[in-house]
Amino acid sequence: MNDQPKLVERLDHAQQQRPAAAFLVGVYRKFSDDRASRLGALIAYYAFFSIFPAMLALVTILGFVLQDNPSLRDDVQEGVLAQLPVIGDYVSDAAGRQLTGNTAALVIGVVTALWAGMGAMQASQDAMNTVWEVPRHEDPTFLAKRGRSMLMLLVMGGLLIGGSVLTQIASNIGGVNVVARAFLFVGTFALNTLVLLVGYKVLMAESRPWRDFVPGAILAGVGYQILQLVGQLYVNRVLKGAQDVYGTFATVIGLLSWLYLLSMNFLVGAEINVVAAKRLWPRRLTRKLDLRDA
Repeated sequence: MNDQPKLVERLDHAQQQRPAAAFLVGVYRKFSDDRASRLGALIAYYAFFSIFPAMLALVTILGFVLQDNPSLRDDVQEGVLAQLPVIGDYVSDAAGRQLTGNTAALVIGVVTALWAGMGAMQASQDAMNTVWEVPRHEDPTFLAKRGRSMLMLLVMGGLLIGGSVLTQIASNIGGVNVVARAFLFVGTFALNTLVLLVGYKVLMAESRPWRDFVPGAILAGVGYQILQLVGQLYVNRVLKGAQDVYGTFATVIGLLSWLYLLSMNFLVGAEINVVAAKRLWPRRLTRKLDLRDA
């Protein structure tokens, strides 16, 4: 029992001497200090209520822009929903019918849907400002904050449409061969990383250079690719069987779980950016060791 504190101290000293390990510990400690898991839960909560009006607006915009090419519209819409492995079919049923009416009513409906879909972006802004320790008095104004959220919704829509276009190109190349798969993987990774980079920049109130957001964007892009794969396996092996027993409740659990994992991946990337930019490492393994040095 008496040797346990000494073992922890030896491990702590060892990790501080190794840059890679020290950086990981720094990210872990920053993540813990910010209580980022709670921030992730809040983002997932608002995203749960935001995704349906946001997708409704996207489907309506696609229907308006591609009204003369219904075949392309359906292909793009199916490609967009296919990028949501856990919730694509459910979202398709719930928000797959576009808004209709005269031009004025259509514009009002789309704007209202986008406004309702901004909840997750609002929560993401608050999370970014918390992670970067931005003072409250530097928070954007009411309209500026919602303008940033609207911009990010449009960027996210571009991500989904861009991913759909890449899928169509890969299928034209030959969807099952190695070249097509490599093209799709590299293309979607580059697109995801770009959107994350823009998100980290736009959602934070404090102005910082783009290079401060690159490490987290790259690693979160890798994480997103992994989550896409895991999501497909989860749907095929777990969720479909659970739906036979629990019905819609299983879909709700799957949706919340998927959104939470996405938000956690996003926040881990943000913490990596902060630790790297502010050089918040090496750090002690535990708070007890920190207090001992205080």
